[in-house]
Amino acid sequence: MIHFKTIDPKILYFGTPVALITTVGEEGKDNIGPMSSVWALGWTLMLGLECGSKTYQNLVAQEECVINFPSAGLFKQVEKIANLTGMDPVPEYKRGRYQYASDKFKVGSFTRIPSELVAPPRIAECQIQMEAVLKNVTLIEDDPKERSSVAAMETRVVRVHVDEHLLIEDQHINPVNWNPLIYNFRHYYGLGEELGKTFKAEV
Repeated sequence: MIHFKTIDPKILYFGTPVALITTVGEEGKDNIGPMSSVWALGWTLMLGLECGSKTYQNLVAQEECVINFPSAGLFKQVEKIANLTGMDPVPEYKRGRYQYASDKFKVGSFTRIPSELVAPPRIAECQIQMEAVLKNVTLIEDDPKERSSVAAMETRVVRVHVDEHLLIEDQHINPVNWNPLIYNFRHYYGLGEELGKTFKAEV
């Protein structure tokens, strides 16, 4: 018999893939935004972003991005940039936990490679990369838990790049070979045992 208890959790992340969103700012400087609120419907990817983030501001201004999906083996590199922001000065609600970094590629030991249809670069270490353009923004300003406004960003994928070692018959990804990095209630997982946890984890 299952017994349920009503709780009031601080966060509702329940096992979504980590994505590294690359964007370019008005000054021409690229940025990497780690995030874990992403889901696909056809060739549309919905991204959940904080409105105070550099990724959000760049995406609204330039209307282009690349959604790079890291494998589980990259969790240490992802965590190296998890507490960094491209916003200078650091927004008030992030101060004390985040630091400004002008080059997250360098800090995370990631490699830039050119995209084909959009300006932001792809991340060479990520085996799946999706170039996309912004279609629509839905602001969410009444969330009872978030400390800043958040937004649901509707993006249309215009090109997909996949490591050939993941493919079956050129067009299909072999799930046996693909081991995505999963963000499960602020802990990192692959498709197996826990790998580590993010700096924001409380347990």
